[in-house]
Amino acid sequence: MSRGKKVSIIGTGNVGATVCYWLSMRKKCREIVMIDRHGVVAHGKALDILQATSPEGSHTQIYNSTDYAMIEDSDVVVVTAGATRKPGMSRDDLLLMNATITQKVIQEVRKYAPNAIVIMVSNPLDAMTYVAIKAGCYPHNQVIGMAGILDSSRMETFISQKLGFGYGQVTASVIGGHGDDMVPLPRYSSVNGVALTDLLSDEEIKEIIELTRQGGAEIVGYMGTSAYYAPANSIVKMIEAILNDSRAIFPCSVLLEGKYGYNNTVNGVPVVLGANGVEKILELPLNLEEQQQFAKSVNSVENLLDTLRKNNFFAS
Repeated sequence: MSRGKKVSIIGTGNVGATVCYWLSMRKKCREIVMIDRHGVVAHGKALDILQATSPEGSHTQIYNSTDYAMIEDSDVVVVTAGATRKPGMSRDDLLLMNATITQKVIQEVRKYAPNAIVIMVSNPLDAMTYVAIKAGCYPHNQVIGMAGILDSSRMETFISQKLGFGYGQVTASVIGGHGDDMVPLPRYSSVNGVALTDLLSDEEIKEIIELTRQGGAEIVGYMGTSAYYAPANSIVKMIEAILNDSRAIFPCSVLLEGKYGYNNTVNGVPVVLGANGVEKILELPLNLEEQQQFAKSVNSVENLLDTLRKNNFFAS
């Protein structure tokens, strides 16, 4: 497009603002719009990022607004908006609150940027991806949840730390939902082509898997807030694959319509990302143990969706 690529970010907390910063530093798009109900704070962040990236020769223009009309003609829309769990709030309370927020956001996105590829980041991730698809009546390829890239990057870090070598050469694969029931796949993980199972013992691999599953909670325990540098980097990787039509393979949360034996549910699986969003879903051959773990992950997400269904979120 002659006007250059445009990315809009809904929600300018730590994750949203960091996505804006890294995306502008990498000079991958012409325009970034940050939408947030806290307009003054978002304006300050937009100015700060613009003043940081300008000396680096970035041509990216950054705008902020409370008006969704600003996202018109966006190629990609990233949704990070959502509440965080507070003392006394149940998981169901948070689920219902964020589902309501997601529905309202998607209505605006569908109105002003109907053709944009939507990347969902709000938690609980898999359920919010499903809500976005249904609320916007989107085709399956247009809404993608960011989770597996982050979980895989955490697993890659723990592998490098355990080995003490191979930094930057580790490829790890994590499928399943974004939570305790994620499914790390050591059989599909390697270090510069060398199988992980040839480098580490079963016990060491089990330790890495557990660290991966607890990776997000560990950071919350230290900082008192969710991670944002690693999630933002994962989001930027997805954006670049879409804007460049690179057809890169990433694990993402998507609508399953027969793949892996499941229908009308969302879960994390390897996909080919390109200009049309999900260009293809890849079906990995899973052994019996991996199938059972994936089934547990699907069931966990279905429990969340059942709660939403009971509260008439998908009644139409």
